Amino acid sequence: MDEVIDADGHENVTASHGSTLELTSDDYLTPAGDCIVGIEADRVPADFDPAFVAACQDAESEIMATLSTAEHETEITGRGHPDLSFKNDRSLVIRTSEYVDDRTVMIDADTAAADLDRDLVAALASGASVTMRLIVE
Repeated sequence: MDEVIDADGHENVTASHGSTLELTSDDYLTPAGDCIVGIEADRVPADFDPAFVAACQDAESEIMATLSTAEHETEITGRGHPDLSFKNDRSLVIRTSEYVDDRTVMIDADTAAADLDRDLVAALASGASVTMRLIVE
């Protein structure tokens, strides 16, 4: 089961946050948004299929995110949690910690924004389009 989100890079993408990675539907990014790797996301957690949400709420679920541009791709793995609500209508966050709020779509991730390949980050800072595919098993 999967969900696909398309977003755009932005000149202020730094991807320097050490514990989170975020896509937002906002149409702007300030330099303080060091975990944000894409803006103007076409989908947010509140848009996700209820069956996908239920699968992610299984404590045993494994979640994989593929983040890709035209020339770069990376995979992120983590897990779900019963408290994931997928109710946020603005942004989605992947976390290396076990913290859960309405933006969280994955916890215990093996990658945060700061861990991304710097060529991928440079492409995003140049405005490259990015696609995130979330898969739950």
